[in-house]
Amino acid sequence: MSPYYYEAVRLTVPTNAVYAFSTKRAETRVTAYIYKHQFDRIQLRRNQISVKYYGCNFPNYDGFTAMLQANITYILVVADVRPMVTTPFSITVYGSTNVTLEAFSDNSTYCYIGGPCETHLKSIGLTLDDILYYKINRNMTINGQSLAIKISGALTIIMFVVGAISSACSILTFQNEKLRQVGCGLYLLASSITSLATITLFTIKFWFVIITQMDTSIRLSILESGCKSIDTLLKFFFCWDAWLNACVAVERAVSVHRGINFNKDKSKRYARLVIFILPCCVMATLIHEPLYRLVFSYETMERQTVIDVERIPADSVTGKYAVCRTSYSSSVQDYDTVILFIHLVGPFIINLLSALFIIIRNARRRLAAQKKQTYKQHICEQWKEHKQLIISPIVLLLLSTPRLIVSLLSACLKVADYAW
Repeated sequence: MSPYYYEAVRLTVPTNAVYAFSTKRAETRVTAYIYKHQFDRIQLRRNQISVKYYGCNFPNYDGFTAMLQANITYILVVADVRPMVTTPFSITVYGSTNVTLEAFSDNSTYCYIGGPCETHLKSIGLTLDDILYYKINRNMTINGQSLAIKISGALTIIMFVVGAISSACSILTFQNEKLRQVGCGLYLLASSITSLATITLFTIKFWFVIITQMDTSIRLSILESGCKSIDTLLKFFFCWDAWLNACVAVERAVSVHRGINFNKDKSKRYARLVIFILPCCVMATLIHEPLYRLVFSYETMERQTVIDVERIPADSVTGKYAVCRTSYSSSVQDYDTVILFIHLVGPFIINLLSALFIIIRNARRRLAAQKKQTYKQHICEQWKEHKQLIISPIVLLLLSTPRLIVSLLSACLKVADYAW
């Protein structure tokens, strides 16, 4: 990341042709480059197209020619040759047809994290580390943090207390042997435990990020352990809980289908087997999480005027940072996105189809026993009785939508502007 100012302009041409570019600067020299599709300010040679430079007989003028194609977006980058200096300039384009130059807001700064010598490219999606990273004041206590951090911390504690009490009550409720005579009771007991684990891990994750960012002296090994374990376990318990709720819906549908022939002992036996196998399957889909999570640490430096070479160094460290990042390849990123959709949409579809099956099945049975009413009337009655079975998964899907959006957001988003 070089300390040079630059201006990026989006360039499009209507026809394939050779175009000439002439730059005029006020004082110092500026250089111009053209990039195809995208400009990567870290890998400056990436996507750069070749141009032919030519001299001008006029002072403060430079020029070059380039072969450009229609229907392709180019990025024209003009930079000063001197570091930390800005120079006014103008650019003129000559060609057989008019070209389009548009102001280009370069968000690539937010695609990277790190200092001038150590830079890491962000993966798609935002994590809790990304959201809190720009809001935490380093080497300060909680009293010295911003209002956003204080309110978020208070809300996290409230969520933990309410969630822990609710889960504890559910666990105590389903300890009753009578409520565990069928598989649903076992699924709901397991779901209560996973819900408690989920809210506990989320609270631990939040305060782990806060404390490790406030205290920069914490050892890197501790950061790596928390980065690889907490995030993976949090996602694991969240997905496990969603599939347990789907198992409850399937159990209800099976009981309606079997009617009086429903075997409670077999239901409990299958439930124990599913509760044992399900976490293994979920963890198998998330096995890549700890492998591609890493702690990226870097230092920021400030160059000072050297007065005494023996006593004052030229570069002084102004800050030390460490943040948990994911380093997915493109194929692993695609796999992670597919798995995310499966764990989110899969339980929703199962809950929805099970609810529809219960309504339709009960309506047909009522129609066979009560022929005075039409099939549509029985459907309406069953809808009024079981509509919560359809509304609940829809509400859960809507509540999970922000998590999906955050997971798929562009990594080049300036999170500090959207912390809330």
